Amino acid sequence: MNIAILHYSVPPIVGGVESVIAHHARLMSAAGHAVRLIAARGESLSEQIPLITIPLADSQHERVGNMKAQLDRGEVTKDFESLRDELAEQLQTALSGVDVLIAHNVCSLNKNLALTAALNQLHTARTQRVPRLILWHHDLAWTTPRYQPEMRAGYPWDLLRTDWGDTTHVVVSELRRAELAELMNLDPASIHVIPNGVDAARFYKLEAQTQTALEQTHLLDAAPILLLPVRVTPRKNIELALRTLAELRKQFPQAALVVTGPLGPHNGNNVQYFENLKNLRAQLGLQHSAHFLAELMDGFLPDEVIADFYRMADALFFPSREEGFGIPLLEAAFSHLPAFCADIPPLRALGLDDAAFFSPDENPAKIADMLAAYFQSSSAARLSMRVRSSFRWEAIYRQHIAPLLG
Repeated sequence: MNIAILHYSVPPIVGGVESVIAHHARLMSAAGHAVRLIAARGESLSEQIPLITIPLADSQHERVGNMKAQLDRGEVTKDFESLRDELAEQLQTALSGVDVLIAHNVCSLNKNLALTAALNQLHTARTQRVPRLILWHHDLAWTTPRYQPEMRAGYPWDLLRTDWGDTTHVVVSELRRAELAELMNLDPASIHVIPNGVDAARFYKLEAQTQTALEQTHLLDAAPILLLPVRVTPRKNIELALRTLAELRKQFPQAALVVTGPLGPHNGNNVQYFENLKNLRAQLGLQHSAHFLAELMDGFLPDEVIADFYRMADALFFPSREEGFGIPLLEAAFSHLPAFCADIPPLRALGLDDAAFFSPDENPAKIADMLAAYFQSSSAARLSMRVRSSFRWEAIYRQHIAPLLG
């Protein structure tokens, strides 16, 4: 579809709404839609996401400021009508060929009521084909105390508390849904709640190799993520990790394991060991939840990539039968990860009372119960897993925005 996103400004202008618009536009474009931005200030996000500039759409334009000063005194003058009509004409041109128009806060705040009125005029006049209108409400002037002195009964202020009909309302929280439903006398169920989110790749500063692996595994949809940063060799006891994962998934169906290392280079039996592990994975039904990066990437991964997985994981799972030292336990500590380790002397000496230990021959179900107890009781772990699964921009787009666009 051809989608237009309207606001007073867009990036690189700094603001919360501007940031959200950038994420939305990139996700929509990546999904194959043609996206254009319409604003007074900012820049095109890319060749695929151009900006159509309408200076009078600004909240800071001199004429808009003069008009707002009149409105703040309760005066609806010819200046307002002139601005409204000019903006309506410019919007009509900018919206040529658009299927869906998403207006962020334009119909929620009184920053430029002439722009609000112009959009309302186009929407209600229906003199030509008009795009489907989605009103995205981040803030509501009529329910925010700091805006109350500027509000008046009547036109154009009432445009901000009236359902225009034949529109889709989106808010960013349940609080805003309750406020908007009461303000416009709407059924709360008719209002879509679509939260804001975090760009995990940018927040974590993920390496390109890491991002490729995430695209192939969909690992960030998992919860919890167990990290096993070892080479594929028998002494690492990876089969216990697989069996423990199978048991853990009975309580946490989205649990996943990622083994970061390549095959051990000094033992020819490692090839057969890897085949045995893959066969065990299939027997346990873990093909989509137990990930060996050795299957996805050739060679030894740089430390920067391994560090990415530490940042994204929920726990270190380290079931080795033999270790000379145990560097992963140190790396887990630097990454603030809880550590679940085999009870062997080197790891016990490092972890002391600050790691959870189990026998390398322990029943996998008992280890899974230990892991589950931690993830059920730790508020930090629960928050991390819930936010990662529901508040990443990719997840928000998939779960909420794509269905809204139809």
